[in-house]
Amino acid sequence: MDKNRICELFKIKYPIVQAGMVWVSGQKLATAVSLAGGLGVIGAGSMHPETLQLHIQKLKQKTNLPFAVNIPLLYPEIDKIIEIVITENVPIVITSAGNPNIYTSKLKAHDIKVVHVVSSVKFAIKAANAGVDAIVAEGFEAGGHNGRDETTTLVLTPMVVSAVNIPVIAAGGIASGNAMAACFALGAEGVQVGTRFALSKESSAHISYINACINAGEGDTILTLKNTTPVRMLKNELYNQISILDQNNADKEAYLQLMGKGRAKKGIFEGDLKEGELEIGQVTAAINQVKTAKEIIDEMTVEFKKTVSYIHTINF
Repeated sequence: MDKNRICELFKIKYPIVQAGMVWVSGQKLATAVSLAGGLGVIGAGSMHPETLQLHIQKLKQKTNLPFAVNIPLLYPEIDKIIEIVITENVPIVITSAGNPNIYTSKLKAHDIKVVHVVSSVKFAIKAANAGVDAIVAEGFEAGGHNGRDETTTLVLTPMVVSAVNIPVIAAGGIASGNAMAACFALGAEGVQVGTRFALSKESSAHISYINACINAGEGDTILTLKNTTPVRMLKNELYNQISILDQNNADKEAYLQLMGKGRAKKGIFEGDLKEGELEIGQVTAAINQVKTAKEIIDEMTVEFKKTVSYIHTINF
């Protein structure tokens, strides 16, 4: 595969970025993805600062290849997290869920590449103006926390590409090489893959959660909790309770009281399929086998090349 701006920026072989998912993407998964030629990402969203530091150090013991840390900017201990990635010489930081103006300059002053995740053109322009090096344009097919506008990857990606001059990484519903090729046709220069890696052998998710996602069919995920923080998850007993609040036009406080704390941990990490928050993307319906990160990347790159070659044979 020819080099592009994402490969050059991150110094990676393939423009495939593993999403930084809570309770899924620890150092084991990030290491495997980086070793396979993509960009492995440690997700700080479910880690205490000292836990994150340990994961970074373990990854660096296994490889000197590039990796990233995903940091939700609304994290309660954000200042400690920022200092850790600086101290540990993390080469790339992917920020999300917050204002990119706050920490981008500080990170870049320490030679850290900064990428920001957006769900709209408005926030893509804001991130570009903040000085980030690249943007992840995430459609609402994606699992976990999501944009309120419900813009699909197919629609969002070309709009963001047209609005900014920096490289765009498409995200949401991408788990195959032909989906990757489609995103490149829309102007993306890389893809972020979440759900496919969440269901990999190196994922830190509970096996019960993985099996539930593997067995999920079309329509089994839904974007819910729109009155608080929208999230895509598998339908389960927790979702049924959320639906009752929806039907009763409950206020925001009722949703916050129902969700409490630790629902994602309970579902993803501990495997509680009834009361846990089972965050996963729509594309889980197309996945029916658990594979290694290397197998996933190898298959995606081979299929990408075949798809592009096929497209070149089409004449109108």
